[in-house]
Amino acid sequence: MDTPAISIRALRKSYGRHEALKGIDLDVAPGEILAFLGPNGAGKTTTINILTGLLRQSRGEVHYSGVLFDPEKLPQKRIIGVAPQHNNLDRDLSVAENLKVHGLLFGLRGGELARRIDECLAVMDLQEYAVRPAHELSGGLKRRAVIARALLHSPRILFLDEPSAGLDPLSRRNIKALVRRLNREFGVCVFLTTHYIEEADGLAARVAFIDRGKLAALDTPENLKAALGAYAVEYAVGDDYDVRYFNDRAAAVEAAQGLVRDVRIREVTLEDAYLKLTGKKLEEGVDA
Repeated sequence: MDTPAISIRALRKSYGRHEALKGIDLDVAPGEILAFLGPNGAGKTTTINILTGLLRQSRGEVHYSGVLFDPEKLPQKRIIGVAPQHNNLDRDLSVAENLKVHGLLFGLRGGELARRIDECLAVMDLQEYAVRPAHELSGGLKRRAVIARALLHSPRILFLDEPSAGLDPLSRRNIKALVRRLNREFGVCVFLTTHYIEEADGLAARVAFIDRGKLAALDTPENLKAALGAYAVEYAVGDDYDVRYFNDRAAAVEAAQGLVRDVRIREVTLEDAYLKLTGKKLEEGVDA
């Protein structure tokens, strides 16, 4: 078996008496896209910050390609690229200049730096915007520039934190297509967080659910949904809604006919799977 690109063992993090992470174990294979999903407060942000070197864990270990991760060592940080949720480009620099500064920080110089800038601009379809100041870009173009910058030092693992947050539907589709291309053509392992369930469903080979600092499930999107059924019948109960799940549409239609208020039939989603496993919706809570 190949050495995991990311290996997390017994990962814990405490803030005083509050334990944000309670012993996470997780392996991500080379070239895999893994979606890491959970509501605010579940421990998702804490995990990402530890994995990207912004925070120290209380206990446990993180290995990248079999090597213990130490964020103080630059050669190890070269393994990963990070595209944060917020567009933190230098607004007064051009797209190419933002990439150049990043490359210099990672020790790239001269012809090698110029070549990587050109390659990353091409991969993210940004050539025509290379000399455009970052503050003049649309939200979708800024996201592409942030990802291009994260790729500049040729990382084997790419962390994408809410890559489509705040974007219009067309820009979200474009980002999704670019992520799929990066993974397919360049073999980049992608660790993805997103609030767009369809994005995780369409991109990820596996999905990890986190709840209250623990992994609640780890499986393919298909298996997580199939555990409930193929179709959901959603209906009003007083001032709230309830859901019943069925393996075939005919059974769902028959059940819906016996209900009288605000009934709809839809396909089962990862949101359903998370709610069934944890009793929570993915958008609930406060970040931790």
